[in-house]
Amino acid sequence: MKDRIAEMLLKAGVISSADLERALDYQHQQGGRLFRAFVKLEILSEEDLVEFLSRELGLPTVSLAEVDFDPNAVKMIPVQTARKYMAVAYNLFNSTLQVAMSDPTDFKAIDDIKFRTNVTVDVSVATDSEISKALDKFYGTGIEAQEMIAEFRETHPDVHEPDWSELDGLDSAKAAEQAPVVKFVNLMLREAISRRSSDIHIEPYEKSLRVRFRIDGVLYEILKPPLSLKNPVVSRIKIMARLDIAERRLPQDGRIKLKLTKDREMDFRVSCLPTLFGEKVVLRLLDKSNLQLDMKKLGFEEKPLQIFKDSIHKPFGMILVTGPTGSGKTTTLYSALAELNSPEVNISTAEDPVEFNLPGINQVQMHEEIGLTFATALRSFLRQDPDIIMVGEVRDLETAEIAIKAALTGHLVLSTLHTNDAAQTVNRLINMGVEPFLVANSVNCIIAQRLARRLCPKCKQEIDTPVEALRDLGVKMEEIGTFPVFDARGCDDCGKTGFKGRVALYEVMPVGEELKESILSGASATALKREAVRLGMDTLRMAGLNKLRLGITTIKEVIRSTMAD
Repeated sequence: MKDRIAEMLLKAGVISSADLERALDYQHQQGGRLFRAFVKLEILSEEDLVEFLSRELGLPTVSLAEVDFDPNAVKMIPVQTARKYMAVAYNLFNSTLQVAMSDPTDFKAIDDIKFRTNVTVDVSVATDSEISKALDKFYGTGIEAQEMIAEFRETHPDVHEPDWSELDGLDSAKAAEQAPVVKFVNLMLREAISRRSSDIHIEPYEKSLRVRFRIDGVLYEILKPPLSLKNPVVSRIKIMARLDIAERRLPQDGRIKLKLTKDREMDFRVSCLPTLFGEKVVLRLLDKSNLQLDMKKLGFEEKPLQIFKDSIHKPFGMILVTGPTGSGKTTTLYSALAELNSPEVNISTAEDPVEFNLPGINQVQMHEEIGLTFATALRSFLRQDPDIIMVGEVRDLETAEIAIKAALTGHLVLSTLHTNDAAQTVNRLINMGVEPFLVANSVNCIIAQRLARRLCPKCKQEIDTPVEALRDLGVKMEEIGTFPVFDARGCDDCGKTGFKGRVALYEVMPVGEELKESILSGASATALKREAVRLGMDTLRMAGLNKLRLGITTIKEVIRSTMAD
C-alpha cells in the first residue's frame, strides 16, 4: 500500500483493516487514488477526510464555496497541472500563493506548483468535489483545448500551417477538409452529445477563439482552440450544413443530420452570424430520442396539468404558451400535439424552424424570403380542412388576426408568444392591435413557462437555510422547517455540476368568465394576474417553490428562473 493518507487513516484507527481491503478491491476495479475509494464507498465523508488531514498535518481547511477567488491567482497554475494534482489557487498575497488541495501529502505536486509559479505556496485542505467545481468554473468542463489540440499535434505537427485564418473561398474549402479540422469538429460534436448539451457556441474574438456548450441551460467554456482554426472550422460546419462557405457577410441558417448508431440520429440546427472578428456559429442539438412528449414528465403539477388538458381537448379556441427563447415552449406544444394526434383529426403546423418531425402531422417550414410567412401558411391551412393548427409564433397583427379568426370559427389553435408571464400575454395581443373582445372570446388558456435545472439525485445534499432567505423567496412562515432544502454538490455522474437535466415550471391561466370580464373592462396585467391567483392559479414563483419543496431544484435556481410575485 503506497498511499500516505490511507496509512495515516489506518494508523489513527479511523478505518479498519476490513475497510482497507474493500477500498483496495475498489481501487483495483475502478482505479484512482486509494484514499478517494474510502469516500466513494462511503466509509468516510469528504468533510471527515478534510478534517482528519487538517488535524494530522496541522493545515488549515478552506471552503471554496465561500472563497472570493482572485482570477490572477487561479491562472498561475496551468490547467493540466491543476487537474493532475486536484489543486486550485485562490489567492496571492505578498508573493505567497494560497492553494487548496485534496491531497496535501503529495509533496511532489507542491514542489511542481512552486517550480511553475516561482512563488511560495501556502497549502490548505479542501474537498475533491469543491476543487472539481472550481476547476470546471475557471478552466471549463470536459475535454480541455490543450488536450485536444495536443492530440492533433502528435499526428499533425503542421496544424498551424498554412495560416488558415487568412484563407478565402476555395482555399477555405480545402482547409476545411484537412484531417485535423475534420477531427476537431467531429470530436466537438461528439463531446457535446455526450455532455447532454443543448447548444454549441463557436465564438471568434480578436486574438482568441472559444467554444462553449450550453448544458442544462448554463453556458460552460469547454475549448480554446488556436485562432488559426477559426475559418476552417466554420467552413467545415458550413459544408456539413450545405451552406455557402464563400458568403461571410450575411447570416445563414442550415441543418446537419448525423447518424450516431443504427437506430439513432442527431440533428444540428446551424446558425452563422457575421461578427466583428469573424463568423459566430451556434449549433442547436435536436435529439429526437430525448424528446419528452409525456406531459406528466414535463414538470406539470396535477391541477395545472388537468387545466391544460381540458383546454386542448376543447373543440375550438386558442392556447398560447409564453416565455423566452429556450424555455421549452416548443416541447410543450409538441406534447399537446402528441396527445391530440389521431387518425380522426387533421393537424397542420407552421414552424420556423421545424425542430422535430412528428409522424401523422403536416409540418410546414417557413421561408420568409419567398413569401411563406406564418400569415401566408395560416391562410392556406384554413383551405386545407384543418381541425388543429399550430403556429410557431404570433409575431404581428396579421398573424394574430388570422389565428384568432381560426379559433373563433371552429378550429383549435396553438401558438407561442414572448412575454414574461401569462397575464402580460393579454396586453401584448391588445398592444398588437387585437380588440379586447376578440382576445376574451378566442383564448382558452395561457401558459407561461421557464426551465430550472434539476438536482443530480446521486449527489444532492441537504443544507441549513436561514429563515430570512426562505421567507424572502416567498415561503410562508408556517411552512419553513417542514421540508428539507437541497443544494448542488457535484459528482462524476453529473459532470461535477451538481445538476442533471431540467424541469419545467408552469404558470397555467385558464381564461374563464371572470377573467373574460376583466379583459373586456381593460384590466392591467397586474390586475389580471391578481385575479387569476385569487381564482387558484399558481404563479411561476409558486411553481418553483413547489419544486424546491420536493427537493427537485435549489433556491438559486428558483431565483434565477422566476421573478418574485
